[in-house]
Amino acid sequence: MKILLTYSFSSLATYIHNLLAELITNSLLLQVTEMVILGVSLIAFLVVLCFFLGYMERKVAAFMEIRLGPNRVGPKGSMQIVADTLKLLLKEGLTPDSADKFLFNLAPVIMVIGSMMVIAPIAFAKDFQLYDINIGVLYVSAVSSLGVIGILMAGWSSNNKYSLLGAMRSGAQIVSYELSVGLSLISIVVLSGSLSLGDIVRSQENGWWIIKGHIPVIISFVIFIIASTAEINRAPFDMAEAEQELTGGFHTEYAGMKFAMFLLSEYINLFVVSAVAATLFLGGWMPFHIGGLDGFNHIMDFIPSSVWFFSKTFLIIFIIMQFRWTFPRLRVDQLLTLEWKYLLPISMVNVILVTVMAIMGWHF
Repeated sequence: MKILLTYSFSSLATYIHNLLAELITNSLLLQVTEMVILGVSLIAFLVVLCFFLGYMERKVAAFMEIRLGPNRVGPKGSMQIVADTLKLLLKEGLTPDSADKFLFNLAPVIMVIGSMMVIAPIAFAKDFQLYDINIGVLYVSAVSSLGVIGILMAGWSSNNKYSLLGAMRSGAQIVSYELSVGLSLISIVVLSGSLSLGDIVRSQENGWWIIKGHIPVIISFVIFIIASTAEINRAPFDMAEAEQELTGGFHTEYAGMKFAMFLLSEYINLFVVSAVAATLFLGGWMPFHIGGLDGFNHIMDFIPSSVWFFSKTFLIIFIIMQFRWTFPRLRVDQLLTLEWKYLLPISMVNVILVTVMAIMGWHF
């Protein structure tokens, strides 16, 4: 079965490359120019995305609490997030006298760079991928772990006991929940037989893994969503920023643009987690296909691949946002108990089940 109608972005990329090649004859300069254009485009996309996610977060909160949310600045309050951004940009960025100034200023930069680097192997549409590395799943797992360095750096360099407590909480939380996230990813790697995100998406041409992988893959998906929510420090796992206890946690001493960079990295992480879940479990840009139903699959191919990808991603983002307004914040002991006594043992047993299922060929 082949995908016949799904539009490929390879022709657009080839056209831009040929256009630049006519203007720039030096091959090295051409490559650097293309990388700069990709980097600037990615940054612009992520900034606009974070604007939208900030507005979406407030509207989801209002929906869950049966209220209106932002409704004054701009149509339906759509410009409220722009006003908040301008406020953060214009505020003076203060650095405590007793802080380690170099590390204090470096921490938010590391957070943002680490978050953006994870985007590279994710395919936003058919043949629309920054870098299809053959160890994409391993790359995502490794690079996403860099965020904890920025958090620990911010907490320690602030020379503030609340910041340090928040950073230490976050470090323990991220290191713990990374295990369950990794084991959930291994389930899909075992079934697809590849670490490449592109290959994993293509392996779902005759059905998404969450459907054809039976109950073990559904368990992996649920564990991945829970553990990833904890790993990006979102409620109900936001012990690192618990306002009632730590006044803000590791970014208590930050203001202005530096604080805005922490917010930016949080929303990028939210998007990355949802995009990875959509790619591995829900087919990524792949349309909804059912093996043997070529007519139905042909109709599904009419929907652009980018629409499929972003629809799945934003569905997962909506679910994660709902967690914040559904469940109370966990205590530290409850948070670690959930991981070490429940999620991790279930993940280990589930990986064995998936391996047996893959060896026996029991999936669709």
